[in-house]
Amino acid sequence: MSYNTLWHLTDSLWSMIARILPADKAPGTRGRPALSNRRVLEGILYVLRTGCQWKSLKREWFGASSSLHARFQAWQKAGLWQKVFEQFVRYYHQRRGIQWQWQALDSKSVAAPLGGEQTGKNPTDRGKLGSKRHILVDARGAPLAIIISGAQAHDKTCAMAVLNAQVVRRPKTIYRVHHLCADKGYDSEDLRQSFQRRNYRVHIRRRGVTIEDLPARKRYPARRWVVERTLSWQNDFRSLRTRWAKKADNWLALIQFASALVLWKMTNAS
Repeated sequence: MSYNTLWHLTDSLWSMIARILPADKAPGTRGRPALSNRRVLEGILYVLRTGCQWKSLKREWFGASSSLHARFQAWQKAGLWQKVFEQFVRYYHQRRGIQWQWQALDSKSVAAPLGGEQTGKNPTDRGKLGSKRHILVDARGAPLAIIISGAQAHDKTCAMAVLNAQVVRRPKTIYRVHHLCADKGYDSEDLRQSFQRRNYRVHIRRRGVTIEDLPARKRYPARRWVVERTLSWQNDFRSLRTRWAKKADNWLALIQFASALVLWKMTNAS
């Protein structure tokens, strides 16, 4: 499934987002006509896709870049990007159903050359400034929760915050086992116990243990790869490969928008 083809808003995609956005211009406001929300959103999608600076947007394509950036930040302050993400998680759930039985957790570190909020020295990149995006996905790889942190944050310290950020409440039932997969970065006994208290059956291979070391009854099919694939899909949006936004909330907003588009494609995949 490719996500490289979505460079423009289709009518059906736009209609889903439009209902969340405020009017193009507040009633009774004087002055020249405002840019339409759809044109603004097309410009934001272009920035998300290309990773270009806001000031590099062509005026003849999208209008004044300062107006686009101001609208983007105004929507962020109003919590609209979170609402967009929540809307598409619920849309995916209604159309295809969240596959709760197997879930996976992981993070992706990216460089943050300009620094800013929630950045830190990346121990895997010679101490350069960076950030992490942490996600939880279902068995198909649909993103269900997103948080961000500095690159210095250990995955296990952010794990519970990711679970707490789930948009749709996980169903509570004694009849279905919910499995949670994670890599060795989450290998911590206290974290395992925290997961188990949430009624998860935990699948975290301990450090130094290979698949050949496990008894046959504990060799489950590989299911963690779906979260790595989703992180790769997110990387198709170049603004997420390198963090240029100094404000943490602005970068999170871009991740939420990108994740909403991933959910849209997953829901409507043939």
